[in-house]
Amino acid sequence: MKKKVVSLLTAMALTAMTLAGCGSSTAADSTDSTAAETTDEAADTEADADSTAAVTNVKAGFIFLHDENSTYDLNFMNAAKEACEKLGIEYMTKTNIPEGQECYDAACELADAGCNFIFADSFGHEDYIIEAAKEYPEVQFSHATGTKAHTEGLDNFHNAFASIYDGRYLAGIAAGMKLNEMIANGDITEDQAKMGYVGAYTYAEVISGYTSFFLGARSVCPSVTMDVTFTGSWYDETAEKEGANKLIEDGCVLISQHADSMGAPTACETAGVPNVSYNGSTESACPNTFLVSSRVNWEPYFEYAMNCVADGTQIDADWTGTLATGSVELSSLGSAVADGTQEAIDAATAEIEAGTLHVFDTATFTVDGAEMTSYEADVDTDADYTPDHEVVSDGYFHESEYRSAPYFNVQIDGINLLDTAF
Repeated sequence: MKKKVVSLLTAMALTAMTLAGCGSSTAADSTDSTAAETTDEAADTEADADSTAAVTNVKAGFIFLHDENSTYDLNFMNAAKEACEKLGIEYMTKTNIPEGQECYDAACELADAGCNFIFADSFGHEDYIIEAAKEYPEVQFSHATGTKAHTEGLDNFHNAFASIYDGRYLAGIAAGMKLNEMIANGDITEDQAKMGYVGAYTYAEVISGYTSFFLGARSVCPSVTMDVTFTGSWYDETAEKEGANKLIEDGCVLISQHADSMGAPTACETAGVPNVSYNGSTESACPNTFLVSSRVNWEPYFEYAMNCVADGTQIDADWTGTLATGSVELSSLGSAVADGTQEAIDAATAEIEAGTLHVFDTATFTVDGAEMTSYEADVDTDADYTPDHEVVSDGYFHESEYRSAPYFNVQIDGINLLDTAF
């Protein structure tokens, strides 16, 4: 079927904030400029004896929306530290930088401090990083989850992301296997196999994520359905916990999330409900309910980009990491997983890497009861956010192939949205 050009979700997704690796700061997330400046950390490290030779002509700067209390930002922080220590690169960090003029100011301060590679981790940082890139043409700037590098045409501004939908699909398999175990044990019936999902916003990245998670679960548990609620924030522990509890009260027997706090996992542990987390294992805090977590490993990108700076070679305008590049990872499985889960994940991983399994295979889902045979996505990010690029061919939706940031924003059958206010 031809896609419906305008639907509630698509209209929301095709706004200036369509995509977010981590979205707009709230007042609680922000600090004043003085506090932000004091978060600079300089680290001049030596590479391990068995690593590559130290890179001497690169100094890196990293801008983070929140701090280590956010699982999203902590994942970037750990990758930055790992890459810089591996390459022997001096680096500086700025945390709690809002998606406003503070980001431009932070980027300029890093450039003035001698950083010739600067990276920002939040979608809303992009316009301010572009502004800084124009101001400092000799500095290379990279940005996570953004959409404008391939249309801005700046030699020193780049976007990067990863095929995290592959990781979420695999995590969904773990969820589906757990549902099958619960059905086999008589804990639930097949028609009670309902999952819940705590999302931040109705952006394409979130939609792509919860849809791939659902499709992974349904690949092994055909009767599964899923309710999705949204918090309107990337980091709000209270809202995330309340969202998870409401889903559990409404009959969801397994919970996953695309939000950055421990709110949902701890709610699951208290209620005894299996949970799939994001950006890092929550097993230590949720030993009885944690199943698995998926995450983007940013270390391969940081290493690639900083080596490009060192060598004087061009960084890709849009770089998409994959399972094969080590950019998409699953945590170790928790003790609560069902028997056979690792084998099922390994089999699917092999098929994805071989190109015989595509997460958004259009034969595996319907939209309003019909198979989707065509979809024009807003890949080129023009001023009007006009859907203008055909992304369905060869039987599947080609996510993150025409641009690194996700653009799957379709509401498929079997997923029920409880709140689309965000």
